[in-house]
Amino acid sequence: MSTPSAASVPLVPPLSALHRAAPVLPVVAVIALLGLPAEPDSGATPADLACGLVVLWAAVRSVGRTQRPLTRTAAVVLGLPVVGIAVAATGAVTPGDGIDGLARYLQVFVLVPLGVVLLVRDRRDARLVLWSLAGLALWQGAVGVHQYVTGTGASYQGADIRAVGTFGPSDVMGMASVVASGVVALTGLALGARAGRQRVVAAGCALALLVPLAMSFSRGAWIATAAACGAVLLLAGVRRALKLFAAAAAAAVVLVGGFGVGGSALQERLSSITQVTDTPDQSVLDRYTMWAAATDMWREHPMTGVGLKAFPAYRDSHASLALSSGSDTEGAGQAFRRQPLLSPHNMYMLVLSEQGLLGLLTVAGSWLALLVCALRRLRRAGPARDCALAACGLLLWQLVNFLYADIGGPSTTLTAVCFGLAAWWSLAGGATTGLTAESDAL
Repeated sequence: MSTPSAASVPLVPPLSALHRAAPVLPVVAVIALLGLPAEPDSGATPADLACGLVVLWAAVRSVGRTQRPLTRTAAVVLGLPVVGIAVAATGAVTPGDGIDGLARYLQVFVLVPLGVVLLVRDRRDARLVLWSLAGLALWQGAVGVHQYVTGTGASYQGADIRAVGTFGPSDVMGMASVVASGVVALTGLALGARAGRQRVVAAGCALALLVPLAMSFSRGAWIATAAACGAVLLLAGVRRALKLFAAAAAAAVVLVGGFGVGGSALQERLSSITQVTDTPDQSVLDRYTMWAAATDMWREHPMTGVGLKAFPAYRDSHASLALSSGSDTEGAGQAFRRQPLLSPHNMYMLVLSEQGLLGLLTVAGSWLALLVCALRRLRRAGPARDCALAACGLLLWQLVNFLYADIGGPSTTLTAVCFGLAAWWSLAGGATTGLTAESDAL
């Protein structure tokens, strides 16, 4: 009687797992490719090309299905942004701007989220995507810590200490967004996990990622992360949340106040969050000025806005003299550059100015519908509670972060994946059923 060779036996489980995960691997590829160094002004990135693969693969798999791939609610919620985006594209300054803006908005808020909904079949697929996101955050965070320690990061107050990961100073928010998303995803995985090993590993990784997040000097990411993690803690249980809040506050007082953890630049950046209305720095002043300019644009074109990618063309005629000519970037392997201010750094203001009330109602309305559906389903999450908490947290992080940032740069593809995970949990019918209890330990 023949027996399999020793060399062939270990290959069976990995090959079986790979075959089982094959449908969702294009989504994982998008996340993995975000770990590659980003080239400034390179246009489409490898992650963007992988997004095309996600959409194509989802379409191919949907053709062979006998049942309808999307519920009516999912089709309406995911298709709603198309209305405002398409109308705003017709009002762009040039046809090229209209096409580029239409493609980008559809990629981030419609096509890739739709592809994720169709490819993520159950909670095991969702966990694979979430842990892939955690892996990307750990990689970018490690690069960021190295940049801070060795002084090879982006320039901040005359020193090359700002952690930007592989995204470089041209996308200074890239690493902060990735690391913050990893913290939120891991917090959800830790609080909702049934397996003790997953709780310990996820919590440990989330705590470790707080270090590079602090070194990013990104106030918006800090605020969004605190808000999203706080909400996830409350959703997981009020009593446990209060205990963890008290422990976190005590640890912060001891580390920062008692031991002086964090350099003077970090402590100054942290304290500046409460001073933005008294003595704002130039970056905050620029942001306020651009918000006012965006509001003026909307008042002149209230229903449909000034058109996709038209904010720069209308900026100077609506902004006050307090607006600077741009922001200085250098370090992390790039020479000094003057970055023009091409957006209001507020997604809601950007949509309002370029797409008007129609765009705000359809695009932001879709996000609100996702949030409502996600929170309603959370009560019956069952074994998928870890995925549910992570998906809700990622959506909340995006919605809060949009108060201080907008889409743009290589890291934007991660925004599309996060919206896709949120849409999977909010809208995919039956996605939490069909697995054995054994798979919950994975």
